[in-house]
Amino acid sequence: MNTLFRRMIFAVAIVLVTALPALATPVVTEGDVVVRDFRFRSGETLPALKLHYRTLGEPRRDASGRVVNAVLILHGTGGSGAQFLRPQFADLLFKPGGLLDPAKYYVILPDGIGHGASSKPSDGLKARFPAYDYDDMVEAQRRLLVDGLKVDHTRLILGTSMGCMHVFIWGEAHPEFADALMPLACLPTQIAGRNRVWRKLLMDAIRTDPAWQGGDYARQPLQGLRTAQSLLSLAGAAPLPQQLALPTHDAADAWVEKTVPAAMANLDANDLLFQVNASRTYDPSAGLERITAPVMWINSADDFINPPELGLAETFAPRIKRGTYVLLPVSAEGKGHGTHTWAVFWQDRLAELLKASEPRP
Repeated sequence: MNTLFRRMIFAVAIVLVTALPALATPVVTEGDVVVRDFRFRSGETLPALKLHYRTLGEPRRDASGRVVNAVLILHGTGGSGAQFLRPQFADLLFKPGGLLDPAKYYVILPDGIGHGASSKPSDGLKARFPAYDYDDMVEAQRRLLVDGLKVDHTRLILGTSMGCMHVFIWGEAHPEFADALMPLACLPTQIAGRNRVWRKLLMDAIRTDPAWQGGDYARQPLQGLRTAQSLLSLAGAAPLPQQLALPTHDAADAWVEKTVPAAMANLDANDLLFQVNASRTYDPSAGLERITAPVMWINSADDFINPPELGLAETFAPRIKRGTYVLLPVSAEGKGHGTHTWAVFWQDRLAELLKASEPRP
């Protein structure tokens, strides 16, 4: 093969390789919406509340100008919209022909108040940041959509963990806003029992660290943060896979010493404290009958945070008029509470929900 021919083949290969990602990888657009004089339920206000977001795809409007293909996806405590771009979620759902293919849907991934690149305590206010709760976070999401992105209706609202709880609030506060709801990994009742205990232990660990300084610390209170991250690691773990992966005490100890310090590197004590404390007023249990959209509610049997043996889901599910409750079984491949972000475990249920809630022409 002569040199010129080899160069021609190489050039064609480069063109093909560089063209493929453009066809297969959706474009992610990032932006900010600033809400002026946002008033929190506590009575506090922020002159400018910044709400960061990512979008995939383009809005499609009907004859009246209303967006008909918006999908809102809500993250969990300590997360951000960026988490849904990870392979276990995006590679299954956002791929060409996937259930949430951006060629068909306008996917919106916001960072909640206190999270990601949205306004948060570590921006400068520290412990003087308004004491937001989940209702504030949902109202901010609504303002982002309606005022910022000009979206007043969604095809689907899907949420994981804290985002799951936000979905229940959305369904009750704005029952006509979404064609379908998919809450993943939560319960529609106040956070009590062990779920509240580990959160209280986490917050107390931060507040009782001498370096905390009432939230006005110059350096992170590392003692409190290590305990906090240790609790987060435990709450998110799946017992069976962890037992298989760490079959000896040496292996378990090594895992702790490796993962906890690494996770601590990304924590800010004020941000984490406010994130966990935001759940304190959550309790949609009294208004479940107000939810009118079809609901596909999914929990996992190996979820430390929402253990199925409490029987709470079975009590609440019948009160959701068009609701389906699914409990995913324990398996060696399970992810515990984090199963919510691994679409392989529940994408078939999402397909059912989208089909059942397809708007009539």
